[in-house]
Amino acid sequence: MKIITTKDVQIADTVHKVAVKKLMNFEHATIVHIELKPGEALKRHITPVDVTFYVLEGEGIVEIGKERETVKKDQLIFSPAKIVHTLLNESEASFRFLVIKTPTPKTETKLL
Repeated sequence: MKIITTKDVQIADTVHKVAVKKLMNFEHATIVHIELKPGEALKRHITPVDVTFYVLEGEGIVEIGKERETVKKDQLIFSPAKIVHTLLNESEASFRFLVIKTPTPKTETKLL
């Protein structure tokens, strides 16, 4: 058994310049914890694998392709591989979510 406590994981230095914590990374999946403070957003990008987002706290905006939706705690959002996507926090509270990439990407994410 492996137990990971999010608060014990260091924030990774990524191009997004937001609080990204890489929780697990193995052949079949990568799991990342992201916190967007009010006004923060991920840069628009394309991931080479399927991505699922699970909202842990708060409310945010998810854009996948031409779709744009407000999402909130306990919602699961699926983004297929190779589709432009981003997440934004336009609220006044923290927006925290898990990112699950399946399988673990073998090529880099493409920023736009």
